[in-house]
Amino acid sequence: MPFSKLSQEALADYALMGVNATWRHGAKLFQEDTASDGVFVLKSGQVKLSCTSKDARTLILRIALPGEILGLSAVVSTSNYEVTAEAVHSAEAKVIPQLVFLAFLKKHGGASLHVARMLSAEYQDVFCDARRLALSESSAARLSGVLLAWGIAQSIGKAEMSFTMTMSHTELGNVVGCARETVTRLLGRFRRENLIVIRGMHILIPSPEKLERMSA
Repeated sequence: MPFSKLSQEALADYALMGVNATWRHGAKLFQEDTASDGVFVLKSGQVKLSCTSKDARTLILRIALPGEILGLSAVVSTSNYEVTAEAVHSAEAKVIPQLVFLAFLKKHGGASLHVARMLSAEYQDVFCDARRLALSESSAARLSGVLLAWGIAQSIGKAEMSFTMTMSHTELGNVVGCARETVTRLLGRFRRENLIVIRGMHILIPSPEKLERMSA
């Protein structure tokens, strides 16, 4: 839970806010460029975040994991949602209306500080993604960087670094900035070099330091 370290009073107020909802695969939690009306605290499943250009091209930004608060920056700034959030397989989230959430932040300074830190972390993630795409000299470096980032995010508290791949090769190429064929070829290369182990949708990174050198 994202607010687990708050005061007992704040935790009690948080427990009373919002309602739980579920979405099937492909269902949208919220849509890009629509008015923000609440935050979504992801409890289970994964959510794909994307945006669309004026010529209708879709860019997949990342996959959100349980514990994240989606729609946070839009709600805090009372602006439109910047991205589209779509359930991968299925997802469950606590939906907190905008006015209720802002009143909660106003009442509890600790919660406001926590949200400020989350927004700062989002900015840092966006900066790192932009730097990777702009400065990485090869598709291999960009892909290894993405795989490593996902492995780190999904392996906190686990003995091994691994994650579930919920994207197709085409979608992964969209994230990395290369063609589907390039992604397929590189994943095969990484597998032969034992940088990754692929078991269905499950990807194990046996030597993260090797993949990190590849992404440098």
